[in-house]
Amino acid sequence: MFDRLANGCELARQSWNVLKLDKELLLFPLLSGIACLMVLASFGIPLWNSPYAEAFFNEQQSPQDPIAYLILFLFYLVNYLVIVYFNAALVACAIIRFRGGDPTFAVGIQAANERLPQIFGWALVCATVGFLLRIIESRSQKTGQFVAGLIGMGWTAATYFVVPILVVEQLGPFAAVQRSLSVLKRTWGEALSANFGIGLFIFLATMPGIMMLVGGGFLLAGGSTAGGVVLLSLGVVWILLASLVSSALDAILLAAIYLYAADGEVPRQFDRDLLQHAFVHR
Repeated sequence: MFDRLANGCELARQSWNVLKLDKELLLFPLLSGIACLMVLASFGIPLWNSPYAEAFFNEQQSPQDPIAYLILFLFYLVNYLVIVYFNAALVACAIIRFRGGDPTFAVGIQAANERLPQIFGWALVCATVGFLLRIIESRSQKTGQFVAGLIGMGWTAATYFVVPILVVEQLGPFAAVQRSLSVLKRTWGEALSANFGIGLFIFLATMPGIMMLVGGGFLLAGGSTAGGVVLLSLGVVWILLASLVSSALDAILLAAIYLYAADGEVPRQFDRDLLQHAFVHR
């Protein structure tokens, strides 16, 4: 177990080296976050004083009106479409880098545009699953939350490789899930430990931002308004940057693990022995 976690941390470090070569990859999670906020505003603001506000903003409230169901599902669909689109663009750029190319932001967008049918199909599936989990969770409170949590964890694991499969193999959503499951059989342990490695990496990187927020709070409490606001602002910016880096590293590592697990292709930015030791049949 500890060896796998150590491997995950090393893979996170190697992903960081890739990101340093292509810093423009940070634009994809940045634009994804901005677009998701715009989607939320485009739905939330018109619904603020409407009869559907409670069903939209309260996750514990189950919609009672068919129109509320439709609005909620459309929100899930558009939100997932944004997320999958920019993730696909980032993964495409990472794979281009792994195969010796020099990706640009425009190339990533073009790759995502060329796969819009697959992206839309997958966003539709994700929206349906997310919507159903929301209904299960809101119907029976604690039991529903527990069941939805278990289903959600299984779904996340089973679909771990879907985005790179959409990018590289251009399969439809259901075929992509089947392909993801077959690839997952070889990579289960390493996929989880690699994510833990990135999580630890980002947690340590986020600590200065958290300390800035705490320090800014103390300064405000002590009457130093200007210093407190500046420190709080710096802390928020630091944490947002760490979040962008985390998203980019996740996509880079996902692309690398997929290439090795699916085709035995080892990106030159990653250590072959490390990957060979990591991936074992169970």
